[in-house]
Amino acid sequence: MLTLGEVLRRTTTYLGERGSSSPRLDADLLLAHALGMDRMQLYLEHDRPLTPAELEGARALVGRRGNGEPVAYILGTKAFRNLNLRVTPDVLVPRPDTEILVEWAIEAAPAGGSLLDWGTGSGAIALALADERPDLSVLAIDASASACAVAAGNGMALGIAISVRQSDGFDAVSEQFDVITANPPYLSDAELERAPRELSFEPRSALTAGPGGLEILTRIVAEAPAHLRPGGWLLCEVGEQQGEAVADLLRQSEYGDVALRNDLAGIARVVGGTRPSA
Repeated sequence: MLTLGEVLRRTTTYLGERGSSSPRLDADLLLAHALGMDRMQLYLEHDRPLTPAELEGARALVGRRGNGEPVAYILGTKAFRNLNLRVTPDVLVPRPDTEILVEWAIEAAPAGGSLLDWGTGSGAIALALADERPDLSVLAIDASASACAVAAGNGMALGIAISVRQSDGFDAVSEQFDVITANPPYLSDAELERAPRELSFEPRSALTAGPGGLEILTRIVAEAPAHLRPGGWLLCEVGEQQGEAVADLLRQSEYGDVALRNDLAGIARVVGGTRPSA
């Protein structure tokens, strides 16, 4: 019979050959889930033989990952900041780069202020902000009813108070806020076609903005001022080559204090500015 350690080794090799960028981590997470263990137990029981039923369960999960399905969808959860979020194929998998947006919003939001999270998906941004800045009043919006259900469910499960509202863009929003955060679709159609295979499992409407990639960001920049209080911040996550273009959009729309923040790779990942005075 194969031992747990041998299955881990074989799984890591297989997932690496199938194109995973983190095959050992994927193997750990999938096998721990299949066996009902935490990752530490995998190593404490390294020499334990696996039963045929355990092997069958593990193979099913590993096969899904080998076909490109994101680990978060297979497990049904994804860690983000201090939270463990439920995720489904109705929402994007939260990414570490989005933490830059969260950190900027934490700094920008005044004490006791209000915040709108545009296109909330799983609620990752809204819930992280409400968790780390409990003084804020947070409204999360999304055009997808399914995404709103996931975000609301995560809030209930985590005991974090946010409001969730279905809205196509700002259509169902009449209030003004101190901060608006947005991680909108920003891939062009061509970029999505060239993207890694696992993106094909995520909702296309949450990934691509259209032929150019800036269509939705342009709409947000144009419409956000009506929903910002004086001095309020618009903070947007952007694609790898879009930082300066979005900063120019903000300047052309007379936003103030326009700035960019880089990710760990030195790529402009978040662009922000304050509400135009006029």
